[in-house]
Amino acid sequence: MSSRTNISCLQEAARVAIFGGTHGNEMSGITLVNMWIQNSAEIERNGLLIKPFISNPRAVEKCSRYIATDLNRAFTPENLSAPDVEGLPYEVQRAKEINRMFGPKGSADAYDVIFDLHNTTSNMGSTLILESSTDLFNLQMVHYIKKAMAPHTCSVLLNEHPQLKYSTTRSVAKHPVGLEVGPQPQGVLRSNVFESMRTILKHALDFIEIFNSGVTFPPCTVDVFRVQERMDYPRDTNGNITAMVHPHLQDCDWEPLNRGDPMFLTFDGRTVLYEGANTVYPTFINEAAYYEKQQAFMTTGREILAANAIRKACK
Repeated sequence: MSSRTNISCLQEAARVAIFGGTHGNEMSGITLVNMWIQNSAEIERNGLLIKPFISNPRAVEKCSRYIATDLNRAFTPENLSAPDVEGLPYEVQRAKEINRMFGPKGSADAYDVIFDLHNTTSNMGSTLILESSTDLFNLQMVHYIKKAMAPHTCSVLLNEHPQLKYSTTRSVAKHPVGLEVGPQPQGVLRSNVFESMRTILKHALDFIEIFNSGVTFPPCTVDVFRVQERMDYPRDTNGNITAMVHPHLQDCDWEPLNRGDPMFLTFDGRTVLYEGANTVYPTFINEAAYYEKQQAFMTTGREILAANAIRKACK
C-alpha cells in the first residue's frame, strides 16, 4: 500500500528463520546454523524472533545433498497437500513438516523472512537470490546489503521465470531470500566463504531491525541478473556427456558471453561456440550438483529494478 508521497507502507518483519542444510553437503550454512543454535547472541536483534534451523538433518548427517529427492525442489502444491501416508519420500515428509512450522506457504501466518544458506562449487562469489521483482522489502534489503558489503561485490540473481519453477524451501516465507556463496567443494568448509556468508547475514538482520524501528528507506535501484535458460552439456544419442565447459568459460560466472565465444570443449578437442543472438551472463558454471539436473550453466540477462521508498506500516 503506497501513500501519496510514493512511500510504500509494509508490515514489519517480526519472525525470521535462517535455514542451513537444505542440502546436506553445503557446509557454510550448516556450520553457521549449528553455531547459532548453540549460541544465538550474534544473530539476536531487538524485537525480532529469529530461528536458526537445520532443514534436512538426515542429509546433513550423511553429508549428502539429499536422501531421496532434492528438498529445495520439494515445496510444490502437490507435495505440500499430499496426505501423510507411509512411504512418502523423506524430503517430501520434511517439506510438509517445514511448511507446518514456518508456513503455511502463501498464508498470512507464514514467517516473514526465510534466509536459505547454500554453497556452490561455481565461481559465483557472494550471491543473493530473489524470487520476485516486485517484492519491495527484499529489493530494499539487498540494496542495503550490497552497499554495506562494498567494495566487495554481492550479485543478485532473480529467479523469476514462467517456465522455471523451483518450489524452494525458502518459498514458504512471505519474503524468501536465498544466499549462495562459492566456490566451495561439497563437504568442505572454507573460511573466506564462511565469513562472507556470516557478514551478509549480519547486514540482512541489521536491515530488518532498522526497518522495524520505523526508519524510512528512500527509493533505490538494484542491478540484478534475471534467469533466462538452462544450458545442458552436449550429449550423444544415449544421453552421455560428450564435452566439458570450455576453459575460457570456466570460472567466469557473471561475465558476458557473446555470440561466437567458446562454450564447450568436446573430448576430441572441438570447440563448441555460443550461438545465441544476445549477450548473456552465465552463472552456476559447472556446478557439481547440477550434472544430475542436466545443466552445465544458467544464462541470465542484466536488468535494473527500481523500488519505491518503504517504511513500516503504522498499526
